[in-house]
Amino acid sequence: MTNHRVGTQEEWQAARDALLAEEKDLTRRNDELAKKRRELPWVPVEKDYSFETQAGTKSLVELFDGRSQLLIYHLMFGPTYEASCPVCSSIADTIDPNAVHLAARDVTMLLASRAPLEPLQAYKERMGWSIDWVSSAGSDFNRDLGFLHTEEELRPFLEGEIPPTVKHNAESCGTDVAAYVAEGPGLSAYALSDGTVYRTYVTTARGLEPAMAYYALLDRTPIGRNEGDAAVRWLRRHDEY
Repeated sequence: MTNHRVGTQEEWQAARDALLAEEKDLTRRNDELAKKRRELPWVPVEKDYSFETQAGTKSLVELFDGRSQLLIYHLMFGPTYEASCPVCSSIADTIDPNAVHLAARDVTMLLASRAPLEPLQAYKERMGWSIDWVSSAGSDFNRDLGFLHTEEELRPFLEGEIPPTVKHNAESCGTDVAAYVAEGPGLSAYALSDGTVYRTYVTTARGLEPAMAYYALLDRTPIGRNEGDAAVRWLRRHDEY
């Protein structure tokens, strides 16, 4: 017997209509926030970053690949990792098939990680992704964006009680906790205008949820995300379920 409230079709429809009004308000609010996001001031990128790609070493401006906008997902795959973070992998699963549609809107979308190019390409083949993936190893790119942390910065966290999810994901990546949490996930956006690259937006943590399409779908199921104490430990790489 279900413990959930049960009602008539009429009761459901009345509640659904009330919820729909709130959903529409949220949609309008999201539109307002999107506009404010686009209105953020642009910051010139003055440092020369270099990236290892399958086509050789490239600069940040070359990553635009002839387009005026660039989106980079900073995927957690550190130098000592044997595999990508499973959560980041699930995000890349969503990003990969959408890259072609973004390209049609003058946006180059790619992945960037600090591991050397060879293991990144091997993992990309395993996952079946077609999106470009570059290595930022040897540059300050991740550090300057706040997606790389020193052991000293992490010391209070590492000396405390490590959450089970962190231990699980570190083990899943074939590395230790310190190396795992040194990396950070994130999304950064850039514009190219008159030969100058501008940073326009950066986000991390729950700001990445738009790229986790399964959460939006789970939010519409009867049970919802239903993560409880397991948090994101339920997530697996798509070839591990």
